[in-house]
Amino acid sequence: MAEPITVTDLTKTYPGSTVPALASVSLSVAPGTFLVLLGPSGSGKTTLLRCLAGIERIDSGLISIGGRTVATDRAHVPPEQRDLSMVFQDYALWPHMTALDNVAFALRRRRVGRAECRAGALSMLGRVGLAEFAGRYPNELSGGQQQRVALARALIADTGLILCDEPLSNLDADLRERMRVEISSLVREVGATTVYITHDQAEAFALADKVGVLEEGRLVQFGSPEDIYFHPATPFVARFTGLAGELLVKVVGHADDGQVEVAASGCSLPRLRAAGGPGSPAVSLEAGDDAVLAIRPTGVHVAGSATEERHLSGRVADSAFRGRGYELAIDLPGHGRLTGVFARHRTVRGEEVALRLEPDGCHLFPERMRVR
Repeated sequence: MAEPITVTDLTKTYPGSTVPALASVSLSVAPGTFLVLLGPSGSGKTTLLRCLAGIERIDSGLISIGGRTVATDRAHVPPEQRDLSMVFQDYALWPHMTALDNVAFALRRRRVGRAECRAGALSMLGRVGLAEFAGRYPNELSGGQQQRVALARALIADTGLILCDEPLSNLDADLRERMRVEISSLVREVGATTVYITHDQAEAFALADKVGVLEEGRLVQFGSPEDIYFHPATPFVARFTGLAGELLVKVVGHADDGQVEVAASGCSLPRLRAAGGPGSPAVSLEAGDDAVLAIRPTGVHVAGSATEERHLSGRVADSAFRGRGYELAIDLPGHGRLTGVFARHRTVRGEEVALRLEPDGCHLFPERMRVR
């Protein structure tokens, strides 16, 4: 049965450090949810996963799994008593055991009979496409095959909670994508609650029902992938989840429809809405304020005809063919560079181009929020 998770005011500081690895983190995860914790190295995502697993003791706060309190500043339930399973970055397979025995080990711990263990393990290996490799040892398997054995071992344990510690980071790009699909489908098939950590925003958005973005030990936004992408709470969240670039602008005023009028030298910018919305608080901008215009790659396009609106102009610094079209890097005089700008047709380096902004792909923040 899938387990709900509640984390309340969780704080953790490692010995010898004065900076908390986690600072007052709170979140609630419904049963069966696939939660992805997203953040750069040092953001606290691995520490949070290890606290959920019981590998780390917490300093203060509370963790509840399946309605049972498993960690406070006074109490600590060990990992083996938390009814969870883990998929590790380095696979963590027993080198002296075959793939079959590695998977069966999860059932043997539950005192299931030998014949039933083997039958169950073979069936689970079949579900991950490895039945024919049941007799091989880890060193006889590829990285992707080892990761599927580790996933089979986690799934067969039939726990209510699966924790995944960057399980795809050691795989090449093509295998990452195939394994991402397998993890998503298999985990959802068994219905377990899953907490998965990554620093890859594309992977996070592809997998998650809910995303928690961590920055320097703080949970800065929690919501659906759509909330995080279309309504980032801070410039950090916008930046970490994919920007073409940022422009410094000045707030000129407000239109009757609530949109903000902004200006920047050499630009003719459209009216925009201040950042905020579902999953993030609205920000306040007043006339005369300095602001940051965060532009998604989906928020900027090469103007295709003279009749299209033109908000920016620049020079093509680089052009990369991506199959569906071209991704451009464009230098804007006095405003830096935009990257990942999509164009359907080839442009040459050094060519002058006009750009159109799509307001839905632009996020306006007070300049004071730019660096925390």
